[in-house]
Amino acid sequence: MLATVGVVFAIAALGYMLGGIEIKGVSLGTAGVLIVALAYGILAHYVPSFTIGGHEIVLFSDTVKAQYSIVSNIGTATFVTAVGLIAGPKFFRTFNKKSVAYIVMGVVIIAIAALVAVGIILLTGTDASLIVGIMTGALTSTPGLSAGKEVAANAEGLVAGYGIAYLYGVLGVVLFVQLMPKLLKIDVARERETFTAANAVTIKPITRKLKNFEPMGLFPFFLSIAFGYIIGSIRIPGINFSLGASGGTLVAGLIIGHFGHIGPINCVIPKQTLNFFRELGLVLFLIGAGVPGGVNFISNIKPAYFAYGIILTTVPMVAGFLLAKYVFKLSIFNNLGSITGGMTSTPALGALISTAGTDEVSSAYAATYPIALVCVVLAAKLIIMFF
Repeated sequence: MLATVGVVFAIAALGYMLGGIEIKGVSLGTAGVLIVALAYGILAHYVPSFTIGGHEIVLFSDTVKAQYSIVSNIGTATFVTAVGLIAGPKFFRTFNKKSVAYIVMGVVIIAIAALVAVGIILLTGTDASLIVGIMTGALTSTPGLSAGKEVAANAEGLVAGYGIAYLYGVLGVVLFVQLMPKLLKIDVARERETFTAANAVTIKPITRKLKNFEPMGLFPFFLSIAFGYIIGSIRIPGINFSLGASGGTLVAGLIIGHFGHIGPINCVIPKQTLNFFRELGLVLFLIGAGVPGGVNFISNIKPAYFAYGIILTTVPMVAGFLLAKYVFKLSIFNNLGSITGGMTSTPALGALISTAGTDEVSSAYAATYPIALVCVVLAAKLIIMFF
């Protein structure tokens, strides 16, 4: 485990260096960490271990894979909880007609992806498990992948498909949310000012004295994660469905962020603490998922599979953007925020926050993500079961 910890931080450092490179004002940002993680995984695929001075250095093995799974799980829980806590104080107070738009966006984006996946299966005769893997990778949905594995006859193909589509699934949405404001010639500073004013909510301060266990907000943050895992583990009878860790921690963050206290216990967390955990969680998630994804990247590759992945990311994303822009008339930041939620793309949310210069866009993500999560989990199971 010690070696894995060192590699994780080395990947993070190199990833930030790569992500900081700008070309015509566009950069990979934190997604650079994913590229380095995938590159390391591909190297480990070819050279899983080597010997120096009589000591064996293991780059990847079943034990190491399990360690990266822990890193990914911690990262997911940390990032999504922070997003929920940031959005929570305003999320439930801003329910209006736009809330319906976000729900519809989540359903439509995943429905389009599912229809495209079914079309590919029927037209090409490709194994349904593989295509569902590509679909969940294109949507960067680990819960969808897990749901598919529960019913897949070809679990290996499912996971391979996920790895093939995952890179473009992340980078496609990350670049989309960065490029669209530039292509539409949006004045980001003015849009941010208008957007912030339109989303301003007066939050009634808590007047009574509350108990603080420590000054940094670590107690309520860790409590939110624990509470989220309890919520995520609850299964709906009959369909064997649960929100999982990501959905559960998001809901817990929204609830605790909304109320700001549990009885006499203060649960308001300083903004800098939430920003730190949000970024740290995102990096750990990208590394934990990226390294094993790189190891499996080479196996069972066909050029057509990459094309399927590109289609399954691009078509729902563009369709969702047009729906939000021309039907629901959402502002560019709410539009792109709902796209990141509908595509279940946590890395893209990080890129959008950086592009917009405000984490208020998290509200649109948080409003769209839960329904999209439910839809992709159901879609993954149903497609495999019926096709």
